[in-house]
Amino acid sequence: MAKITFIGTGGGRFATIFQKRATGGIYIADKGLLMHVDPGPGALVKMYELGLDPTQTDVVFVSHAHPDHYTDAEILIEAMTLGGKNRRGMLIGSESVINGINDYRPISFYHKKIVKEVKLVKPGDKFLIKDWYEINITPALHSDETTVGFKLTLESGVVSYTSDTQLFDGLTKAHKGARLLIICLTRPLNGKIPFHMSAEDAAELIKEVKPELAILTHMGLKVLSNATEQANWITQNSGIPTIAAFDGMRVYMEDKIEIKKD
Repeated sequence: MAKITFIGTGGGRFATIFQKRATGGIYIADKGLLMHVDPGPGALVKMYELGLDPTQTDVVFVSHAHPDHYTDAEILIEAMTLGGKNRRGMLIGSESVINGINDYRPISFYHKKIVKEVKLVKPGDKFLIKDWYEINITPALHSDETTVGFKLTLESGVVSYTSDTQLFDGLTKAHKGARLLIICLTRPLNGKIPFHMSAEDAAELIKEVKPELAILTHMGLKVLSNATEQANWITQNSGIPTIAAFDGMRVYMEDKIEIKKD
């Protein structure tokens, strides 16, 4: 059974600055796999509050080099490697995360050196994590042009994560087959801006991908003011059950998908 914990469900500059929601990303646990996705500010502290042990993490995935996605990655790498004493685990990241582009240099050379395996990924890449879990790297259209999402095949089905992106041709195809679709939704209804997903875009994506369940996270301030209403509108317009995640929410995925509060 897969267990997905939403360590933080806020995103974007101002939701992060004011900490209207935590910004610690997502933790995916399955048999033999513990993977932290986009550990933004406060991820480490929130993990302990939720009873998650960062020293047991196997994989840190960072989709791009914006602070609300990566700021706790280095300390979590230290936790994963027991302060660099045990060279283990995997860091997966876009080009901006691993090599840096323009002014972005989020992960130090030291922290890349103490991880057992570093994977610089681009859309279309496909490989196994821990010799068992297939991950497909998906495209995104964001202001960090190297941003990526993923489709991860777990024992109980495929979990897809869009990361920050606007809707574009090819996004639907990239996430087809997902049983659970996790969308970073920074913009509300009637609030479209370039490089970000709005509620209208999310409804269109969900309608075409047809997951069993869609979950909204990484929500901006204007989404958080009425997140449940945004999710209900998307449900009505996509025909697919859609919920707005909350901090500490746990999703259990087996024969059924169940939502539980921490």
